[in-house]
Amino acid sequence: MPTVPAQANPRNDRLITIAVCIFLTATIWIVFGQTLGHEFINFDDDRYVYENTQISRGLTLDGFKWLLTHSHASLWHPLTTLSHMADCQIYGLKAGGHHFTNVVLHNLGAVLLFLVFRGMTGSIWRSAFVAAIFAVHPMRVESVAWIAERKDVLSGVFFMLTLGAYLYYTRKPSVGRYVTMSIFLACGLMSKATFVTVPLVLLLLDYWPLQRANDFRGWQRLVIEKIPLFVLSTAASVATIFAQTVTMASLEQLPLLPRLKNAAVSLVAYLGQMFWPTDLAVFYPHPHDQLNIWVVLMAVMLIVAVTLIAILAHQKYPYVFVGWFWYLVLLVPVLGIVQAGLQARADRFTYLPHIGITMLLTWMCADLTQRWQNRRIILASAATCVIAGSMILAYKQTTPWRDSISLWKHALAVTRDNQTAHQNLAAALWTKGRIAESNQHARAAAIVHARTTLKDFPLDVPTHDDLGVLLNQKGDVRAGIEQWEISLQLDPDDGNALNNLAWVLATCPADAIRDGKRAVELAVRATTLPGGEVPIVIRTLAAAYAESGDFSKAINTARHAIDLATAQSNTSLLATLRHEIELYQARTPYRESSPQ
Repeated sequence: MPTVPAQANPRNDRLITIAVCIFLTATIWIVFGQTLGHEFINFDDDRYVYENTQISRGLTLDGFKWLLTHSHASLWHPLTTLSHMADCQIYGLKAGGHHFTNVVLHNLGAVLLFLVFRGMTGSIWRSAFVAAIFAVHPMRVESVAWIAERKDVLSGVFFMLTLGAYLYYTRKPSVGRYVTMSIFLACGLMSKATFVTVPLVLLLLDYWPLQRANDFRGWQRLVIEKIPLFVLSTAASVATIFAQTVTMASLEQLPLLPRLKNAAVSLVAYLGQMFWPTDLAVFYPHPHDQLNIWVVLMAVMLIVAVTLIAILAHQKYPYVFVGWFWYLVLLVPVLGIVQAGLQARADRFTYLPHIGITMLLTWMCADLTQRWQNRRIILASAATCVIAGSMILAYKQTTPWRDSISLWKHALAVTRDNQTAHQNLAAALWTKGRIAESNQHARAAAIVHARTTLKDFPLDVPTHDDLGVLLNQKGDVRAGIEQWEISLQLDPDDGNALNNLAWVLATCPADAIRDGKRAVELAVRATTLPGGEVPIVIRTLAAAYAESGDFSKAINTARHAIDLATAQSNTSLLATLRHEIELYQARTPYRESSPQ
């Protein structure tokens, strides 16, 4: 925490710098060292590494040609791809080695961040605190503990190198230093596409702490200076848009207005998670257009208010202006305005943007406490508590990443209606042979999908029908009936709803739900519709007759169903119908087994 001005003694300066670097390294490995025993997870790790033959073969000439000319997991980031290939060359498909590389890169990025900020601002302790929060904040867990997010930690290293090279260039401008900085920027762009706004960050640093211009002409010169960097960023943006065509949501799937609403709420949510980093998940479901309008308006008002404050305070507190716009500029590419993927937001998107907020708060605390008594002790104690708390929370947040099952169970525990979590947990359970649990989560995923669809398209009759079936299979029979009733309100001649509802009213084991008379009415209507003369519908009518007590009609109707099934060579249904006829002959209605 910023409590002591820059040291005048160069020797002490070096010793403190070395100590801070050692401290950052130690904290990172205490928190993230556990990942060396973690597995791959079944969310992008397959596409990025273990099921991608171009990657898993390691470093090959064909692979090198491929990474330059093809997208990788619908993204073009050749240096990230190359790093995965190198890991496979060194470690094979041992997940621990791949995790090791992630932690090393994050460690390097945190140390470089400290060194760059120290060089730019001349403040060791403030820079150390910013780097420490970057190193072990719980929001960093996703970027470090997830092998597929190699692009975050790798681009983070190149981001710090770009800033360092830029600082070197500003002290004594030359073509060689500019080229060096441009190379680091290009490497960052080839590591992660969201690097495109970094030239704007350099302009912010020109204002503070570098203070490179004081008038319009000076700023004009600095903007012109960045033109080659903007050209590089534009080229990377074009390549990314071309590569991401498959994963981008169209305006028909997700209109622009819901994207803008979600972007505003996400900007505020990321701030909230920075200060209160709990209930973090690998995947946050997108709300589509279901966000409360007052929540959206409050988010917009907060963003506008902070932006105005930052602008008004730019002269007296330039770090407020720079820190806030650092946050905005680096978040813009990942706010979902150009939607890629199905998530509402993601912890990994804050990997670099949160640095701006940390910097803003650090310098503000240092300035606002200048007149405090015992300031040094208070700030040092506060800094220690914040760093220690972050380490504890980050360690706990890293633990569920040990395997796919624990990761997705954690996501379900802290989010609602998470279709992706249910689907991936179902897949993970299936590979472990836990079939019954897998089926439960697969069904839960289908239910969430249907309900999400109905929020956007409430008049979608087939989806109401499907949801009714899923809820009935789950054991929530009344909820299933409700969906079929809605279908019949929307379309009285919906054969699926008529048949499904008649079947449940005739065969449900719960006495309070069965209604033989209505079941007959519904089933008769179903048989009169085009395509209703099929064995499965006739079977329902037979069961309805049996429930109403007319066993003679039930037997004759079931025999008619047998004739239709025989004509279709439906042998499995034949055996079922014969068993049901035996029940009707014994004057016993058919009862469906209770859903499992």
